Amino acid sequence: MIWITGDKHGQLDPFLENPTYKKIKKNDTLIICGDFGFLWDRSKQELKNLKWLSKRRFNIAFVDGCHDNQTILSEYPTEFWNGGKIRRVSKNILYLMRGEIYDIDGARVLAFGGGHSENRAIEAKGKSWWPEESPSREQIDNVVENMQKARGYFDLIISHEAPRSIKSCLEENYQDSSPINDVLEEIRAHCDFKNWFFGKYHVDKLIPPKYHVVFDDVIKFEKRF
Repeated sequence: MIWITGDKHGQLDPFLENPTYKKIKKNDTLIICGDFGFLWDRSKQELKNLKWLSKRRFNIAFVDGCHDNQTILSEYPTEFWNGGKIRRVSKNILYLMRGEIYDIDGARVLAFGGGHSENRAIEAKGKSWWPEESPSREQIDNVVENMQKARGYFDLIISHEAPRSIKSCLEENYQDSSPINDVLEEIRAHCDFKNWFFGKYHVDKLIPPKYHVVFDDVIKFEKRF
């Protein structure tokens, strides 16, 4: 079973306070739509939190967002999991890499994380934002190639940001567009999919017919054949 939720920003409170997490069974997969946040500064508390998450009975898979330390992420080894490349943080914590496709409980899932931090002050570079949060040419080529191999059909697309055209359905202060929104718009225009989930915007909202903004909600996804 697949479960999907939004930004956690390194906080355990949602796992402890939301009763839905108790429904996630062994070998289920919880997907977090960016800003996982438990790989930020390697503080004692962060390492303690990661250890707690590593003891959960379910898989925790996440795409990166605007508040994930790209330097730390890049240090984890790459391997294959369910058909696509990941970086494994621990036995059950997995970083879903951009442009990769996974078969999770019979669902074909396309992941394309990344974001655009509003605070891009030079002095904060490498501390609170990273240039690598924006998509590279290699990552764009990777998603194009993998989409072609998959013949452009997916049960789920997971991102942190929204496709550019979908941002018009969000609050006014989220209307500015960035390169990642343009890349996601191209993905949207050139494939067929059942559901698209993204985080970042700190609301829970369905944008009909198949776009889901997630934050606090933990949504169960079941593939319908």
